[in-house]
Amino acid sequence: MPDIILGIDPGSRNTGYAVLTEENGSLIALRCDTIRSAHIDDHSDRLKHIYGKITEIIRSVQPNKCAVETPIYGVDPQAMLKLGRAQAAAILAIKNAGLEVTEYFPKVVKKSITGNGNATKDQVAFMLHKMVKLPDEKLSKDATDALAVAWCHLMNGKAIPTSSKKTHQNNKKSDWASFVENNPDRVRR
Repeated sequence: MPDIILGIDPGSRNTGYAVLTEENGSLIALRCDTIRSAHIDDHSDRLKHIYGKITEIIRSVQPNKCAVETPIYGVDPQAMLKLGRAQAAAILAIKNAGLEVTEYFPKVVKKSITGNGNATKDQVAFMLHKMVKLPDEKLSKDATDALAVAWCHLMNGKAIPTSSKKTHQNNKKSDWASFVENNPDRVRR
């Protein structure tokens, strides 16, 4: 049975989600969309809306793996608090469905796709369009970010450790040559 991965990019106004699977060696995005909550004035009602929508998505697509991006920075502490609460609503929906959840920092997601933890959203989207069969409609940035999280999680499960020594995600030893060596299935010849 192939993995069906739900990736989530939490936000208090827009929460991106994507469902990714692999069929016959091809990566296919089954769903990529955005849960829109900006029309809801009360923040607690937004959280309830996010929780309810993610619960519906889980029931509908029956993922067996889930991944959520972890917010780590922001200019406004109040905005970061709201973002963290949106993440908590998503995680709670996943856990209440009896599923495990893995969290990824944005730099880890970007690096897994582009080889560069400081890649732009456009660079990540470009790479995803090259590697994943996408729905016909244009994806929002939030849905693309969620797809990146799902993709990162899928590739993380395929990773083969090359050494027991862990290196930090920004270590200079992690260059393109290492990326190609560690990810031969992602290189087109």
